[in-house]
Amino acid sequence: RFPGRSLIDVIVDLPIVLPPLVVGICLLIFFRNALGVWIETHVLRFTYAVAGIVLAQFTVSCAFAVRTMKAGFDASPSRPGDVARTLGASRMRAFWTVELPMVRGSILAAAILAWSRALGEFGPILVFVGTVRNRTEVLSTSIFLEMSVGNLELALALSAWLAGIGAVTLLGLRLLGGRFSL
Repeated sequence: RFPGRSLIDVIVDLPIVLPPLVVGICLLIFFRNALGVWIETHVLRFTYAVAGIVLAQFTVSCAFAVRTMKAGFDASPSRPGDVARTLGASRMRAFWTVELPMVRGSILAAAILAWSRALGEFGPILVFVGTVRNRTEVLSTSIFLEMSVGNLELALALSAWLAGIGAVTLLGLRLLGGRFSL
């Protein structure tokens, strides 16, 4: 229906196919142009700052969330929303009260998948934010820092912790899948 839909799909999916390191470089380049510099001086600093961690993680994991939610909306029947509109509900009210509750499982799954994907992100954070102890350090960059100073035991422990979080997340998704009909 929307003529620019293919372009939007490509933009949303691009972080999935690009190497994460390239996503970090793209963010760095964006914040070196006029609009990015204006955002950093007038709105919020992202480059080499804690807010950049969130932006880098969001950029990489957002596509997974969007695709998961889209699958939920595509699989849900449109008839209940149509019925609500014929009974006098506005398009927005039908969306919020009828259609959105029908896909709550997909929304929850999308949030969990995006969070778990963002948790282990390394490349964009390293390039865009850097890895400074106790300032811009996250679990994945801590593993890198420990490996770089030869502390293999702590790096392995942190890696096991990260793998455990991922396993628990996937198990939780599987258990919620039956409950919410994902």
